[in-house]
Amino acid sequence: MDMPGAMIVFAQVVDSRSFSAAAARLGLSKSAVSKQIAKLEDRLGARLLNRTTRTLSPTDAGQDFYERCIRVAREVEEAERAITHLSAEPRGLLRLNAPASFGREYLAPLVPEMLARWPELRIEALFEDRFVDVVAEGFDLVIRITRLQDSSLVARRIASCRRLVCAAPAYLERHGVPHAPADLARHDCILYSYATDGNEWEFAGPDGRLETVRVDGRLRANSAEMILAALRAGAGLALSPDFIVGPDIAAGRLVPLLTGYENPFGAIYAVWPHNRNLAPKVRAVVDFLVERFAREPIWERRPGF
Repeated sequence: MDMPGAMIVFAQVVDSRSFSAAAARLGLSKSAVSKQIAKLEDRLGARLLNRTTRTLSPTDAGQDFYERCIRVAREVEEAERAITHLSAEPRGLLRLNAPASFGREYLAPLVPEMLARWPELRIEALFEDRFVDVVAEGFDLVIRITRLQDSSLVARRIASCRRLVCAAPAYLERHGVPHAPADLARHDCILYSYATDGNEWEFAGPDGRLETVRVDGRLRANSAEMILAALRAGAGLALSPDFIVGPDIAAGRLVPLLTGYENPFGAIYAVWPHNRNLAPKVRAVVDFLVERFAREPIWERRPGF
């Protein structure tokens, strides 16, 4: 039998001094309440109620048991109230991870707004380019900029993202301008250590057909910011997200190349561990990020880009 449930039924019977009244309050039939009390007495091996045709009252054992049942009922009520409150208000610690450049440039300015909106929320933000294990490292929410492959995680798209081939004007003056993906094989390409496509860059042409080219270069880095610095210095070509190189393209420091081709890169996603009940703090922050980024990312609203 459901012992906590039976204890709550018994407490209601004693409070109501009637099976019928207790049944009405609990939304049960009178016979169901009567059976619950009978099973309870059988389990405990004690008579809990004195019954007459006109009155119902607890025995001495029943009175002692009633007082314990009241405590259980109160604990259940408080637990329900706490969960209801948690469902409505984000609270507690949110461990957030994002790529370094995106985190510092676009998430960091939003963190104070989130803290102001939800006074009970605390945030631990780790911005790094390393590909983290969401579950093993205990993150509540991770921002990933890629084509998603891990089915053990739940994901929601928060913004579009393109990767662009670009270089500094000084590099192009020395080495020439590539006009087709195949030309990249003859150029010094700067590679990103954490890129899932490695040395093979894929492009969709004007006719929609996919073309893959194997590239190489003298510099490989695990930092998007280092790659950007190398691009600005004319060290080579790179395939980089628009939110990183967009400002430099708009300012003329970098030149976009192969503009008739698209790299089928994916998008920016919020991902979190697969749980049946999504924590209010995660749901609230994901909704907030979608609200801020999904309509038109700020990096696509920069003048000239």
